[in-house]
Amino acid sequence: MRARSWRVRHWSVRHAALLARVYDAFEAMLVAAAPLLARVGYIRLEHPFAFVERQVKGALFDCRMCGDCVLSSTGMSCPMNCPKGLRNGPCGGVRPDGACEVDPQMPCVWVKAYEGSRRMREPKRIEAPLPPVDQRLKGSSAWLRAARRRAGGEAA
Repeated sequence: MRARSWRVRHWSVRHAALLARVYDAFEAMLVAAAPLLARVGYIRLEHPFAFVERQVKGALFDCRMCGDCVLSSTGMSCPMNCPKGLRNGPCGGVRPDGACEVDPQMPCVWVKAYEGSRRMREPKRIEAPLPPVDQRLKGSSAWLRAARRRAGGEAA
């Protein structure tokens, strides 16, 4: 199973530009639907959105549902998959072949992040430091929060 999830993650990195465009279109639809979403209630929508997000992002990125998604800054490679939990680049123990220091069978998440970022519209975005994960958001929908913020509503 592990090798399968790495293959899918690597597919996602290789197709980072396409996935970024799909996400941008999806987010635009959510922003356009903001009045309806607000009427239904963001709190009421949180569980269904988080469930769908967990399924989609789990399959494509081996998502850990940190609730503080940075895939658009990391070339569609989720830094939460790093065995050391590093969110701002590799640890310095990356092997010469690009493998992880902790798990030599696994490609370094950050090597893949760099590769994916080169395929994206804003390749330099990976150079900006990322804030630490807000642990209060774990398990919540980053999609719903981002769309709500972009639509001008308060953060969920």
